[in-house]
Amino acid sequence: MCHCWSVTGIIFSNGETWKQTRRFSLMVLRSMGMGKKSIEHRIQEEALCLVEELRKTNESPCDPNFLLACVPCNVISAVIFQHRFDYNDDTFLGFVKNFQRIIEILTSPWVQLCSAYPVLCHLPGSHNEYFKILTEIKAFILKEIKMHQESLNLSSPQDFIDHFLIKMEKEKHNRKSEFTMDNLIVTVSDLFHAGTETTSSTMKYGLFLLLKHPEVTAKIQEEIARVIGSHRSPCMQDRNQMPYTDAVLHEIQRYIDLIPIPLPRKTTQDVEFRGYHIPKDTSVMICLTSVLNDDKEFPNPEKFDPGHFLDERGNFKKSDYFMAFSAGRRACIGEGLARMEMFLILTNILQHFTLKPLVNPEDIDTTPVQTGLLSLPPSYELSFIPV
Repeated sequence: MCHCWSVTGIIFSNGETWKQTRRFSLMVLRSMGMGKKSIEHRIQEEALCLVEELRKTNESPCDPNFLLACVPCNVISAVIFQHRFDYNDDTFLGFVKNFQRIIEILTSPWVQLCSAYPVLCHLPGSHNEYFKILTEIKAFILKEIKMHQESLNLSSPQDFIDHFLIKMEKEKHNRKSEFTMDNLIVTVSDLFHAGTETTSSTMKYGLFLLLKHPEVTAKIQEEIARVIGSHRSPCMQDRNQMPYTDAVLHEIQRYIDLIPIPLPRKTTQDVEFRGYHIPKDTSVMICLTSVLNDDKEFPNPEKFDPGHFLDERGNFKKSDYFMAFSAGRRACIGEGLARMEMFLILTNILQHFTLKPLVNPEDIDTTPVQTGLLSLPPSYELSFIPV
């Protein structure tokens, strides 16, 4: 969809802007603990906050959508802003809901029509709400940046924004610098957007599938009881001893096929591929569905079956066809973080609760709501019953 942010950041940018912004962001995220114990501890803390919020539902039916979004959003917030938000904070509530609303708008038929025919952007429609939300998100991020500018210590950066501001200062005399205020705002928005909505949507769909398959839930809980017990929190080291849980998480991502066709790319040179000549600058669409549903690699791909990622001995089995985070140089920048979050969120929930559907599992239809951009579960409610 046409909008003023498309030339900067990580998701929509190209060329030198994308190269420098992605390289810098990866470097900073790793220095801030991405993939290390420090970020694991942050996720564990947030997962426990989630458990406490779920306890407050007192076994009443609830839609888990918002609470599942709070964990990854607060983890990203800690890396970017150096602080988390309380789940009842009105500002945080509005911030999370804005990102969720953006997904709803972008996946609507009208906005997809606007993307195909940009002239329609001049007419009334939900795309105007999209631009309004972008303005609100920009104002929220800009407010955080200004607070960082006031407290910035050039020799001691505390978070992502500090690192970016220091880079801007170093390159302030470079007229061609990619490190500008506009790029900072969009990059922060991209990190929140990609790091929150995809993880929370995957977990929301994952819980829905577990409601449909209580026998799978029971096996995960057996593995949790055997490996972790009930007196300590799950940690990433446990995953190596929990092949079934690992297989379930992979199967959730394979089955839901969250982003069937990622954003289009362009060839940077002429390419010969399987007898076809693809000229330089040709737009290329990647169809992840074709590998995630390959029936030779995954027998009966239309069926939710953790056995797709288990060998005959029950050990976890890797697959080169698992491309839920896309592939190539533009694969998801936060793959490692997302894997941590999904494992720790799921194991913490099932360590403390049994999932209770509002209808018989046989009556649950797990067919995704196809939006063109994403494969999302239908809206649902469930009860979290303490174990």
